Amino acid sequence: MEEMPIKIVEWDAVTAESHILLIEDDLDTALEIMDDLKARGYQVTHVDNGRRGLDLAREQQFDTLVVDRMLPELDGLSIIETLRGEGIRVPVLVVSALGDVDERVRGLKAGGDDYLVKPFVLTELAARVEALLRRPADPRETMLQVGPLELDLLKRSARRKTREIELLPREFKLLEYMMRRPSRVMTRDMLLEEVWNYRFSPRSNLVDVHIGKLRRKIDAPGEIPLFYNVRGVGFILRVPN
Repeated sequence: MEEMPIKIVEWDAVTAESHILLIEDDLDTALEIMDDLKARGYQVTHVDNGRRGLDLAREQQFDTLVVDRMLPELDGLSIIETLRGEGIRVPVLVVSALGDVDERVRGLKAGGDDYLVKPFVLTELAARVEALLRRPADPRETMLQVGPLELDLLKRSARRKTREIELLPREFKLLEYMMRRPSRVMTRDMLLEEVWNYRFSPRSNLVDVHIGKLRRKIDAPGEIPLFYNVRGVGFILRVPN
């Protein structure tokens, strides 16, 4: 299995209820937002360009994103459209100086969950972030998609583009778990606990064997691989750049 070098950033889930990625190129605005959100108990990671913001959103698990509309290297709407196309459904609040109706509609159609026009009051931004974090997952979701890979939860079927993929029940559960968390590193312990309901780590290569079998079904010869091994950490299901 191909290996992908991923930098894992640790954060304290006890002292920070949620981890927010702020993508904002104006330093003064970014500092004001960070200071306010951190004072409310959130952990905030800040980047000042769109390309790096997209990379971080793919590589790490965030609870919500606050994304400026106009950014260097890659604009905010392109970031959102790319994430949605790869199956990453993290809630996104778009902030922008472009406040006319057409621009707000464009932001929402691109996959943004909310749109806040600059200048704004920090308490309103915080309230909108909190509302996004409280929003439950859509229970009506019956189809998962990560790049060319589709999983139909009702029909219990899998497809990569036009190719049907036959999965055993455990393979289906494993793939569903990873497709709900695309571009996020899944450790062996996490998979054992969530897919096999183990509360301990058995002395076996159970996860590696199942991942290997699943990958051979998903990544056929000649296809761009979606499964990667992160050395010493676990596995990741990701759409290549």
